[in-house]
Amino acid sequence: MNSSDLKVLGGEAVLSVSLPGIKHLRSGKVREVFDLGDSLLFVATDRISAFDCIMPNGIPLKGKVLNQLSAWWFSRVEHLTLQHVIETNVDRFPDNLKPHRELLRGRSMIVRKTNVLPVECVARGYLIGGGWKEYQQSRSVSGVPLREGYRQADKLDAPIFTPSTKAETGHDENISFARVEEIVGAARAAKVRELTLKIYAFAAEHARKCGIILADTKFEFGVRDEQIYLIDEILTPDSSRFWPADQYEPGRSPPSFDKQYVRDYLETLAWNKTPPAPRLPDEIIARTQAKYLEAYRRLTGSELDI
Repeated sequence: MNSSDLKVLGGEAVLSVSLPGIKHLRSGKVREVFDLGDSLLFVATDRISAFDCIMPNGIPLKGKVLNQLSAWWFSRVEHLTLQHVIETNVDRFPDNLKPHRELLRGRSMIVRKTNVLPVECVARGYLIGGGWKEYQQSRSVSGVPLREGYRQADKLDAPIFTPSTKAETGHDENISFARVEEIVGAARAAKVRELTLKIYAFAAEHARKCGIILADTKFEFGVRDEQIYLIDEILTPDSSRFWPADQYEPGRSPPSFDKQYVRDYLETLAWNKTPPAPRLPDEIIARTQAKYLEAYRRLTGSELDI
């Protein structure tokens, strides 16, 4: 299908969420978080960001892809780790959310409250992005020494744990494992590293069977009752690099199932990458949406619940 034949599905993008009577806790680049007392309500909007700027128009259904794909993965890693999801079916949500069911359907989940560990836990199986840039300068990534001879997008001899800071604004910054130990303690640092690499290996093997390379991904963890929980969103096109295996070629940056179309388009503009961001054309929206939907379809083997 030519890009001109693509149609944007799902009607208008959901860019904001207001739930009268429900306490709003915070807004992220994509998600809105509401306080339900002993739990939280996560609502994934259709907002899309690039270069740390939120675009004025979004990608219809993107929030549903992120939410439903996260829920799908969470249900499949329960044998590996505790995780924070309580409920994803809006028909089983508390009564005070019933007036908002149709807005919330498919794009929300109720989760346990945890004390969030202030590090991003990144697993890399391939050398790309910031990891590739750092390797070119130091032959290491986040303090992990690597051998000579890697090319861009090469598969690493073994996946590595490359944590970073959780930046409130701007870019996250890579940090060493020793720094993670300083921030969260040695025992917790060792545990999140173990879990990060274990979940990555499990997900990468599943993706491989679907014809997709999971190049890297990032996780967040929280603590509740002294136990570590996998939280936030997991293994989505917003938190991972998914590459079509049949188009992978070491030595160059492969195409990906994410917002790369948006980034590539923005790079063609005379825009200084500071707010306000420019509006996205329909073609860019349609092509980006198609990639998100294709990733969902291929990884889960089912169609998105629209």
